[in-house]
Amino acid sequence: MKPLPTEPGTGSNAGPIGLLGGTFDPIHFGHLRLAVEAREALGLVNVCLIPAGNPPHRDTPMSGADHRLAMVELAIAGNPDLQVDDGEVRATQKSYSVLTLERLRAKFGPARPLVLIVGADAFNGLPTWHRWESLFELAHVAVANRPGFAPHERCWPGELAPALADACRRRLTREASDLASAPAGRIMPFDMTPLAISASLVRDLIRAGHSPRYLVPDTVLDYIDLHQLYK
Repeated sequence: MKPLPTEPGTGSNAGPIGLLGGTFDPIHFGHLRLAVEAREALGLVNVCLIPAGNPPHRDTPMSGADHRLAMVELAIAGNPDLQVDDGEVRATQKSYSVLTLERLRAKFGPARPLVLIVGADAFNGLPTWHRWESLFELAHVAVANRPGFAPHERCWPGELAPALADACRRRLTREASDLASAPAGRIMPFDMTPLAISASLVRDLIRAGHSPRYLVPDTVLDYIDLHQLYK
């Protein structure tokens, strides 16, 4: 597993770190493209992918946490801009984002900018998350526009829940430099290339006896075949 940078220091290690969580059941090119485009759009040093161990807002993943962690490691191998964190996989409690951010904030210190990357659909449901308002004390939140959801320019903040709309009015920025100048507290939307790929689509194809090749990395597909996942 590639280690995460740990010293705030100066130079590139002082820049913002992106955090992208998910069940990754399995990881696919939509996840990877989101990570790459977020790093470039938001000026991140790197993006850390965090497989969920026991996600509270989703059904139990089809494959075990160790399998999903292994697939993420295979998918990002060779790309120094992407890292992986196994903290949620190894934890015994539910994978609440606020607990993960508290752990990473303790790891990186109070000054390092952390940027939680979420999709527009997940962001709209943020008020249902455990201690959701505490997220902004621990990290910035970057919101990726995903296929099937209204562009940010036309939906924020008028179509959000009142509490979330208020948070947007107070915290919204369009400048990536704002994420580097403070450790937490801003909300920034950014656009991503529309890729209509989902983990459920990949699983359905495999269950039906069809190939998901070119939807997932070949190394991940080989791992799925080896372990007979999603059959």
